[in-house]
Amino acid sequence: MKLVISLLLGAGLILSNSAYAATVYWADWTQSSNNTVTGSIDALGTTVGINTSSSTNYHFVQTDGSGINYYLPSAPYISPAVENAPSTSDIIALNSAGTETIVFSTAVVDPLIALVSWNGNTLEFNAPIEIVSYAPGYWGSGTPILNGTETGLFGSGDLHAVVRLKGTYNSISFTHTSELWHGYTVGITAAVPEPETYGLMLLGLGLIGISARRRNSQYA
Repeated sequence: MKLVISLLLGAGLILSNSAYAATVYWADWTQSSNNTVTGSIDALGTTVGINTSSSTNYHFVQTDGSGINYYLPSAPYISPAVENAPSTSDIIALNSAGTETIVFSTAVVDPLIALVSWNGNTLEFNAPIEIVSYAPGYWGSGTPILNGTETGLFGSGDLHAVVRLKGTYNSISFTHTSELWHGYTVGITAAVPEPETYGLMLLGLGLIGISARRRNSQYA
């Protein structure tokens, strides 16, 4: 019983802290070809595989922390909602207009996209988005202009930002327009809990309820 109560109290603390900036687990890109990239995200002991594919060839891809860190300065990627910028230089750089598809090995909640140098570029997702943060970055500064359906944006100036897709997803996709290059990476705050996690929480609530009823009957 003490274990169950401790687990429930821990869950309550997590929920009570949800209003604070969340730690984001950013993608570790490990392999790439002309138009595919694979990697993983390690989040709270869960490893989420991640695969991307593009309708056009990539301009370049940096994997395993190699190359220039375009996420410096970190100001565009930190906000009251997001505690940390990408910690390595891993990035996928696009140039020709096309469609990018991102597939997760397990469902994820509220995935984040960190954008680097989306200069005068139009971005359109297959789901509603929200702009989490933006500020001057590696290549200068720009402002995101959200479209009428709130499924995409236009980068006015050299945009560096974070956008979030609210909801639970096994995959996401977006279209983009052409420019010299514009880059991105993907992050999550947590994977969707497994069914047994929900089961444990419900069992704990049930046991607490039974215990409370027994105590009440003793004093009745």
